[in-house]
Amino acid sequence: MHHHEHHHHEHSHTIERLSTIYVVAVALNLLFVIVEAAAGFIGNSIGLLSDAGHNLSDVFSLLLAMVALKLASSHATKRFTYGYRKASVLLSLLNAIILLVAVGAIIVESIEKFFHPAEVNGTLIIWTAAVGIVINGVTAFVLSRQRQHDINTRGAFLHMLADTLVSVGVVVSGIVIHYTGWTVIDPLIGLIIAVVILVSTWDLLAESLRMSTDAVPEGFDVDEIVQKIEAQEGVLNVHHVHIWSISTTETALTCHIVIPSADHLETVTDRVKELLDSLGIHHSTLELETSSHHCHDHDCQAMPGDTSCCHHHHHHHHHSH
Repeated sequence: MHHHEHHHHEHSHTIERLSTIYVVAVALNLLFVIVEAAAGFIGNSIGLLSDAGHNLSDVFSLLLAMVALKLASSHATKRFTYGYRKASVLLSLLNAIILLVAVGAIIVESIEKFFHPAEVNGTLIIWTAAVGIVINGVTAFVLSRQRQHDINTRGAFLHMLADTLVSVGVVVSGIVIHYTGWTVIDPLIGLIIAVVILVSTWDLLAESLRMSTDAVPEGFDVDEIVQKIEAQEGVLNVHHVHIWSISTTETALTCHIVIPSADHLETVTDRVKELLDSLGIHHSTLELETSSHHCHDHDCQAMPGDTSCCHHHHHHHHHSH
């Protein structure tokens, strides 16, 4: 038990350190987005504007990671029995939707620019995007040292890395415009960035929709998990399996397990809990039932929800966090 306490202390310490990093990163990047958007308007560059859009998308992912971190550790209340953890899922959904809107705006604006090229200030692009490289690079570097802690941080890190590269692209376009006056490269960069945002948002959208509808999260296979549980000694049958996301980082499972007799109760519970823990499912509620002999024939496999073949003698609930 002592070991666990120590680990928990470590964890909260990590969260505090991460929070500080996030606050600074968000402030820096948000400030830069405003400067870059302004420069985009002044210098007439869709490349800068779309880069600002891309940077904004990453400020969102940073904010999301920060808020999700806070929410994920939020305590349960009488009404919100899981705390506010699910809000982290809704946030990532909101994030994805905002990004799609931004992509739409960039694409419309870029196409407009193709047909009506405007005078673009190359020098301004070079300097502004160069600042972007520094800010994104520093943020990515700081996050890279923290990224093993949490999936959202890893996401934010990858975004920052992509951002740094995008800013490099914008600098190159600025240099080209400055020396050749070939302004068509500007909306081209805009479209490329739009596609980059679209691709990265697509996964985010799919995953947050999946989580919002309580679908089985990515990386978990129900059949495989059922097989692994049924392979445990003393387990006759598993049905009514539900696997869903509590938050962007946590997964829960409930199921009914048929055992030969009440003697197996403790050992089966412990074994299954251990198995689920190793699979990354730390919230599980198991209902154990002893049952008549014909229950573990093929009928029970039919469908979760069909218990017609089971005659329940005893119910045992076991819940853990």
